[in-house]
Amino acid sequence: MNAALLSGGLVGLSLGLTGGGGAIFAVPLLVYWIGIDPRTAVSISLVTVAATAFVGAIERWRYGQVELPTGFLFAASGMVAAPLGGWLGTLIPEPLLLTAFAALMLLIAARMWAKASDPTERASPAALDAGSGPACRRDPEGKLRMTSRCASVLIIAGLAVGLLSGLFGVGGGFLIVPALVTFASMGVPRAVGTSLLVMTLVGAAGVASQAAAGRAIPPDIAGGFVAGSIPGLLAGSFIGRRFTGPLFSKIFAAAIVLVAMFVIAKTFLTF
Repeated sequence: MNAALLSGGLVGLSLGLTGGGGAIFAVPLLVYWIGIDPRTAVSISLVTVAATAFVGAIERWRYGQVELPTGFLFAASGMVAAPLGGWLGTLIPEPLLLTAFAALMLLIAARMWAKASDPTERASPAALDAGSGPACRRDPEGKLRMTSRCASVLIIAGLAVGLLSGLFGVGGGFLIVPALVTFASMGVPRAVGTSLLVMTLVGAAGVASQAAAGRAIPPDIAGGFVAGSIPGLLAGSFIGRRFTGPLFSKIFAAAIVLVAMFVIAKTFLTF
């Protein structure tokens, strides 16, 4: 239980610090520290993501940083794809599943490093809200014009997030935030808040599909993980508001690479 609390705290802390991508540490911690099999680890990770993101979404909503209509549309398609991802996970051998997960970690790290290195990625929220993306535009009051093209782009992105969430137990914030900024012309703070709403709903759909498939989720470990992740999230949000910048993002990306290499080494040595 203590290991689950501490592991959950680390996941929540990373989620609070980064606003997306932190849940990528959940499965490695569950598999290599606590000793859970990879498929059960995915289920516990989904529970943690849904519960922790829900708390974060409520906090952001209080400050007006959650765009409900856009979030619900994005989440609806993700909720459809999450059970498919969970089903695909049952067909993939565990060594291959872990290797694919490590590859996803490396992609996330590369994305974070590129974002930290590119000044255009760190444009001001006001400028992003005022702009117009290639698929979605906003009216003078800042409300999203939900055209068929805009809806199609958001649905496709939601399907990709749901598939990855069900397959690997990740929240998908590393995809949701840039998608909302790029395609929905949304400022970063609002994109992070809306991302937490999407992660809550998609994660809940993934948990439901796992339960419907009869996969057991150990309540003691899942409860400990969630109990640790929520205060970790709040602490990470507090720290993140004071220590932000490209150097921090690069350090975090390097940590993800190290964990990914550890997962690959352990998988091939065991196999």
